[in-house]
Amino acid sequence: MMDRLDERIYHKPVMVEEVLSFVNQRKRSVVVDCTLGDGGHSQAILDNTQDTFVIGIDVDDGAVAVAGKRLGSMFRGRFHVSKGDYRELNWHLAQSGVPRVSGILIDLGVSSRQLDQAHRGFSYWVEAPLDMRMNPQSPRTARDIVVQSSEAELERILREYGEERFSRQIARAIVEQRDKRQIETTTELVEVIKSALPARARYKQQHPARKTFQALRIAVNDELSRLDGALRRCFSLLEPEGVLMVITYHSLEDRIAKRVFKQAETGGTGLVRTKKVIRPSEAEVAGNPRARSAKLRVIQSQGSWGKGRKR
Repeated sequence: MMDRLDERIYHKPVMVEEVLSFVNQRKRSVVVDCTLGDGGHSQAILDNTQDTFVIGIDVDDGAVAVAGKRLGSMFRGRFHVSKGDYRELNWHLAQSGVPRVSGILIDLGVSSRQLDQAHRGFSYWVEAPLDMRMNPQSPRTARDIVVQSSEAELERILREYGEERFSRQIARAIVEQRDKRQIETTTELVEVIKSALPARARYKQQHPARKTFQALRIAVNDELSRLDGALRRCFSLLEPEGVLMVITYHSLEDRIAKRVFKQAETGGTGLVRTKKVIRPSEAEVAGNPRARSAKLRVIQSQGSWGKGRKR
């Protein structure tokens, strides 16, 4: 009974069947789940293969504890969990004594566990401290950005990371509010955002604070500044014909992945397997609305690294 109750709170992984379709195309020895979360993708890979070893990586202590306990007992000898940042994948592999791998999965979304734990501050629906750190040991929180950034810097963050049309108005409202009283919680920030928006923008289908919260989360966790280099580094750690699978959730991430993959293909080191980006099915979105914005891109390593191979 406990297992069933536990299962209800696990994050529901996105596009599992699509990921498996690439993992299962040939016998693979080692697959890395770079954003482990609760281990949903890792479990699916292990359930659907017999000889695959999975390394799971996550910066979140809760994810490492939950997935490590969950999968370590279910798949003894086939699963290893490592605490840290996937952007240092070469270090994680060195620690495991693995030079190159057959498959790498990077799911850039926020897990349901993080969203549903109010104290983490990711959600604009519930009151919580302005935190938004994926790694609880990281020094900077969303509150630090809101309190310390200049109006110009806030405007830049909201415009670049949130693609927020009203970035200037929101940044000004934040500065004006903190001159009166500091903004400490998610609900306080939501009210400031709403006050800065014209009526037509406050009552759209999407929550008026969605883009601002996205922007702050990206800034807090430095999600974009090192993504380009991280994707290149991960790609370089693939065996010949190994695949790098990246699931993105907004256009900023997707553009970076698309550009890196195209450059690798043009340079002859990679073959883009998703000429048309893969999206979740209507049935999946109906069952898991958080999958709606997901996009899957896949690139395959071509022959020896740096030289490429004729196709």
